[in-house]
Amino acid sequence: MMELNARTFEDAINSDELVVVDFYAEWCGPCHYLSPVLEKLEKEFKGKVKFYKVNVDLNPELANYFGISSIPAVLMFKNKKVVNAFIGALPESTVRAEIERALRA
Repeated sequence: MMELNARTFEDAINSDELVVVDFYAEWCGPCHYLSPVLEKLEKEFKGKVKFYKVNVDLNPELANYFGISSIPAVLMFKNKKVVNAFIGALPESTVRAEIERALRA
């Protein structure tokens, strides 16, 4: 998953494809649980969904802009608009279902 920052974020979410963005921190235990789940789903949804990561410690302005106070937080975008989101290290089946729901949005 490619890492985004304040300079690259807007271009990445400006897509008519679904864009999944994982807001995380290196020190966050649940983030380490969720990361391999998202990496697996990135392969599964290749060509349909783009996956990115944002380190909230290095990019606090992005976390603040989206009101993220708990991590991991995953926001899903289409054409710069949030179409779905979840907080926490959810099981793979639940994350897959949330992505599939966002694809239908």
